[in-house]
Amino acid sequence: MKKYKQRIADKLLEKKLEGTGAVLIEGPKWCGKTTTAEQQAKSVVYMDDPEEGTNWHQLAILNPKGVLTGETPRLIDEWQSVPILWDAVRYEVDHRDDDGQFILTGSAVPVDDKELRHTGTGRVSWLTMRTMSLWESGESNGSVSMRELFNAPEQLFAENTLNLEDIAYLTCRGGWPRATLQKKDVALGRAFDYFDAVIKRDISRVDGVKRDSERTRRIMQSYARNQGSQIPISTIAADIRANDVDSVDDKTVYSYVAALKKIFVIEDMAAWNPNLRSKTAIRTSDNRYFTDPSIATAALGLGPNDLMNDLNTFGLLFETLCVRDLRVFADSLDGQVYHYRDKNGLECDTVVHLRNGSYGLIEIKLGGEELIEDGVRALNDLTGKIDTTKMKAPAFRMILTAVGKFAYRREDGIYVVPIGCLKD
Repeated sequence: MKKYKQRIADKLLEKKLEGTGAVLIEGPKWCGKTTTAEQQAKSVVYMDDPEEGTNWHQLAILNPKGVLTGETPRLIDEWQSVPILWDAVRYEVDHRDDDGQFILTGSAVPVDDKELRHTGTGRVSWLTMRTMSLWESGESNGSVSMRELFNAPEQLFAENTLNLEDIAYLTCRGGWPRATLQKKDVALGRAFDYFDAVIKRDISRVDGVKRDSERTRRIMQSYARNQGSQIPISTIAADIRANDVDSVDDKTVYSYVAALKKIFVIEDMAAWNPNLRSKTAIRTSDNRYFTDPSIATAALGLGPNDLMNDLNTFGLLFETLCVRDLRVFADSLDGQVYHYRDKNGLECDTVVHLRNGSYGLIEIKLGGEELIEDGVRALNDLTGKIDTTKMKAPAFRMILTAVGKFAYRREDGIYVVPIGCLKD
């Protein structure tokens, strides 16, 4: 089972180690943070080691520098179990005056900032890892590069080998690294195990506040039913209130959602605010997303056959899968992923915006000519509203699909690309 699949985060970590003294890797539990860090670490301390962990804890309290002594980069796994290590790392980075000294990884449950004296600014850089994209897990053939799309190639053609049944399975399996190495029936259980761990333990470990597991389940189910939407917290509260024994107010739901964000179960998407030719009110609420589509399917108790029998739900959760992959790819391009929606209902599922001001507009569709044409109309409408005297025109426009035999460039310049062809 011990097999490492290359991650986009590998290159990001290498680059950060070249430019800063320490790197803190954050992200969902089971997304591969420690395993990725191990590929570049020259020495490792496992603070939760059943045999040596107690000794490391005692040494960290009595002599933190002793824990940090070793060949670099030195990986300190589960560092947050002894928060004093954070300040010790900052101090060592200052006095060694060299880059690439430490890699810090740990549980998705964050340490209390009150226990840290310094923020780490200038000494520690952050790297957010996500679950694996289809390119990283090996399902996408990577024949279309998003990096190259920003150069607007005049010709594009590639073949896709994934069908709708494949995408349904991959949506339910998720991008959990271990699941990508397991048999299908076993791999599908990984997301359910993750979901159970969140509602039974992790939700209460975030900040030491005891939270009800059944209420957590219902909130996550409501979130799953509303993937990609801009519903307010009050709507989620109303959605679960009918089935909750006790009354649930907005403040309670907000506290649960905030806790789920802290442990990287939820990662909502901010709105994009372009310069437009006319004054149009832009809806600025975040879109609701889980970090991985399989969290939504597990919350709803769905499997691949269920998605095939309910294409509306499948479409929503496929969007979550695409958003995950686009976020992974955007990280490697030094970009962010946003959504657009205005008061007239015009929307764009995703906008990948790079730091240099370049951006691509992307509509996400299961597939089929009718849905693709709907996406084309939305892209054309939004493009026509952008004031190109004040900002760049879109570098590319794309319909990202679940199915389709080919990736290609239409005569109008819009790319149609199956997710099974895309890479960073």
